[in-house]
Amino acid sequence: MPFCVIKSRTIKIFLAMLTVVVLLCVSFEGGAAAQVWFGSSSRLVPIYRVDTEEKQVAISFDAAWGADKTQEILDILKEYNVTATFFLVGFWVDKYPEMVKTIDDAGMEIGTHSNTHPDMAKLDASTIRSELETCMNKITDITSKEVKVFRAPYGSYNNTLLKTASNLGLQTVQWDVDSLDWKGLSASEVTDRVMKHTQNGSIILMHNNADHVCDSLRLTLDWLTMKGYKVTSVGELIYSEGYTIDANGEQHKE
Repeated sequence: MPFCVIKSRTIKIFLAMLTVVVLLCVSFEGGAAAQVWFGSSSRLVPIYRVDTEEKQVAISFDAAWGADKTQEILDILKEYNVTATFFLVGFWVDKYPEMVKTIDDAGMEIGTHSNTHPDMAKLDASTIRSELETCMNKITDITSKEVKVFRAPYGSYNNTLLKTASNLGLQTVQWDVDSLDWKGLSASEVTDRVMKHTQNGSIILMHNNADHVCDSLRLTLDWLTMKGYKVTSVGELIYSEGYTIDANGEQHKE
C-alpha cells in the first residue's frame, strides 16, 4: 500500500510538470505579440524571427544618434538591390527630416523606435502611447505613410508596452542576430557574428551610425548573397495576419 501512495504522488507531480511544459509551448494569435502562459500568469512576446523554409532574412537599422553614414548605407543597399527597415527615434526625425524623406524615397521601410529613446518597460500606458504616437506622427508627416512596425529601445519590453503598441496597430519586432556593431567591432567581426547566427527568417540588428557599419554591411551582403539569401525589410519578412508567436519569439504562419 505505501508503494501505491508514493507512485500516485509521483504521477501527479509528473502530470503537473507536464502541464507546465505544455503551457510554455502554447502561443495564441496576436496582433503585435503572442501571449504565452507561465503558470498562473502570462506575458506577451514580440517577434524575434520568422519560421520559414524560404531563404529570406531582414536587415534593420536603429537610428538614434548621427546620420553621416546613412546615405552611404542607402547607396550600398541600392547597389545590392535589397531593402531594409530603419527604426527611427523621434528626436532623430526632428534633427534629420530630409534624411527621413531620403530613406523613404529610397524605398526603405521606416518604423518607430520611440520618440525619446527611454526604457519603455518603466513607463505607464499613457506615456508609452504618447512616445509611440508622437514619433509615428512625425514620420507620417514626412512620408505620408502609415508606420506599422516598432522596436523598443534597448530591447526592453513588458505586457503594457506590447499591448499599447498593438492597440496602435504596431507589430513589435526584436531581432535574433545582434551584430553588436555599436560596440566598435571591426567590419569582419560584425560579419562573423552575422554568419554565425543567421538562419532562415532571421532579423539582423545593425545601427546606422556604427563605426564600421558601411564596410560591415557590404561584407554581410556579400556573404548573404553568396549563401542565396533574399534580403528584405522587416515588413516583407514577417506575417501581418494569421500567425502565432511561440515562447521564443518565433513567428509561425497558421
